[in-house]
Amino acid sequence: MSGPAPPDGAVLWRPPRELVDGCRMTDYLAWLARRGREFEGYPDLWRWSVTEIEPFWESLAGYFGVGFHAPPARILDARRMPGARWFEGARLNYAEEVLRPETEGPALISRREGDERVELSRDELRRRVAAARGGLARLGVGPGDRVAAFASNTPEAVVGLLATASLGATWSSCPPEFGVEAVLDRFRQIEPKVLLGVDGYRYGGRDYDRRDALARIAAELPTLERTVVLPWVAEEPSLPGALSWAELGSRPGELLFEPVPFDHPLWILYSSGTTGLPKAIVHGHGGIVLEHLKQIGLHTDLGPGDRFFWFSTTGWMMWNYLVGGLLVGATAVLYDGSPGHPDLSALWRMAAQEGVTYFGASAPFLMACRRAGLAPGRDLDLGGLRGVGSTGAPLPAEGFVWVSEAVGEEVWVGSLSGGTDLCTGFVGPCPLLPVRAGEIQCASLGARVEAYDATGRPVVDEVGELVLTEPMPSMPLFFWGDPSGERYRESYFDTFPGVWRHGDWIEMRRHGGAVIYGRSDSTLNRGGVRMGTSEFYRVLHELDGVGDSVVVDTGGLGEEGKLWLFVVPAAGATLDDRLVAEIRRTLRASLSPRHVPDEIRAIPEVPVTLSGKKLEVPVKKILNGVPAQEAVNPGTLKNPDALAALLAAAGATAG
Repeated sequence: MSGPAPPDGAVLWRPPRELVDGCRMTDYLAWLARRGREFEGYPDLWRWSVTEIEPFWESLAGYFGVGFHAPPARILDARRMPGARWFEGARLNYAEEVLRPETEGPALISRREGDERVELSRDELRRRVAAARGGLARLGVGPGDRVAAFASNTPEAVVGLLATASLGATWSSCPPEFGVEAVLDRFRQIEPKVLLGVDGYRYGGRDYDRRDALARIAAELPTLERTVVLPWVAEEPSLPGALSWAELGSRPGELLFEPVPFDHPLWILYSSGTTGLPKAIVHGHGGIVLEHLKQIGLHTDLGPGDRFFWFSTTGWMMWNYLVGGLLVGATAVLYDGSPGHPDLSALWRMAAQEGVTYFGASAPFLMACRRAGLAPGRDLDLGGLRGVGSTGAPLPAEGFVWVSEAVGEEVWVGSLSGGTDLCTGFVGPCPLLPVRAGEIQCASLGARVEAYDATGRPVVDEVGELVLTEPMPSMPLFFWGDPSGERYRESYFDTFPGVWRHGDWIEMRRHGGAVIYGRSDSTLNRGGVRMGTSEFYRVLHELDGVGDSVVVDTGGLGEEGKLWLFVVPAAGATLDDRLVAEIRRTLRASLSPRHVPDEIRAIPEVPVTLSGKKLEVPVKKILNGVPAQEAVNPGTLKNPDALAALLAAAGATAG
């Protein structure tokens, strides 16, 4: 572990002059100035982007040269949420925009656990997309149809997405480690015509045969007309009537793109579904094109010559975001396998070998590297690396410091927060601003992010509900299977009518930075002192005997409950009286006496969702008496036995 964290908000990094002068954000400012719009730095630009929202989003399309087949009749029909209609009359195609850039270097670099490597040029990627497009068209896929993929993070998945989008069909994917019921809970909702399915995968040094799972999935999707098998276990499909991936793309095809409306469904992503069917979240071609050009091109400053990596599976929105790197001409670096096999340095070694310039991972992964004492900047040649991205959970100040000390003090830490709902981060990095310990640098352009108190009043330098008070083009078009829009409205707009409530605690600081404190429905509320669970974990995980933990407060607003702490002891440690006393002492001193747990219990493993989120809210519900079968869907859990062990430790039951 590195030394103590600097004071909260201390500046760790300032953008070097060459970055400020040469970044795309500066070029965009100059482009605007030539058109009569001059701004004094990023805060001034952001204010314009969230007040004059129509000219801002129109300017993005012009700056990046989006290839509209037909121009929009207007940019926005009305500033309302939900229901804002963007770029009406415009026609474009996401796949065309992704494949448009003419840049040197590979389009994709794919690495698989075991050092299997594939590299595709842009021309080869276009050729494969054209062939797969032709194959899907021969299967009858066209505008409005759904193509579902049970797929690993490989070039075939990227080709499948782009071929599907080129036809005006809609893509949706799950990784092969998902259980059959979890996959069916998602794909049954969207009624796919074609299934692309891998028959196996490798993870943690072990090969997994998924032929039986693929057969069950195919058999239980009543609308399915054909299945295409991506081989891993066997060269030829064992599924009767299935095509192989090679057969699908066996004929050269013409690279054509169906011009579709701005809000035509591009892909369907899913919420975790821990307490019911996952929400099937539909995003449109135009909103995703503009949002990813903005966030990846301007905020992350990626472009031709960059090698962009983010560790993800096809079941997390960061996979879609990674593919978005192709929009700005960057190389997308894919990795399929365990991030910890044969050790936690595996991804860093890959980054060194491939010359990765931007390395993205989850905050828990970065913190695990820190706890393991890794120093990749010292042990590996990461000379090309200029940025490290973090998302998936709040990155505490110690994580920022570890990147600076162990990866490189010149490396820019780009903490990002947003989510599946908008397929982006609405607070994130900016190449014009300093990085402060524990803080996300800014609200993103076009994202009017505010913190609301319980009365709906915006607050600064206080923790409040994260809200968006102006619409954005990448907000969901709708939820599949929700024709009245009732579930959509309940998810985001019930608390503050006309305002998007995201469900996180956020503190917007006066200088423009932001701190995320975790989910607002799993907050700790002790005697009027409100604190996000991330602050709790930040303190607790500095203790040598603590490997992992989950904290649950069974109270609610206005009522006191019991504070439970479940601890996974670190390797070689036990939760004995000494460690319990140290936990209580540390939490009392670092947080407050009210945040000392009422109960501290040992567990073998923290229960998490398939996407790696700690199961705070369902555990809270169960401990408050909600039957487990109503509080959580076991098919959404990565480790269901861990939930049973936690409930046993609490003296509760999973029945």
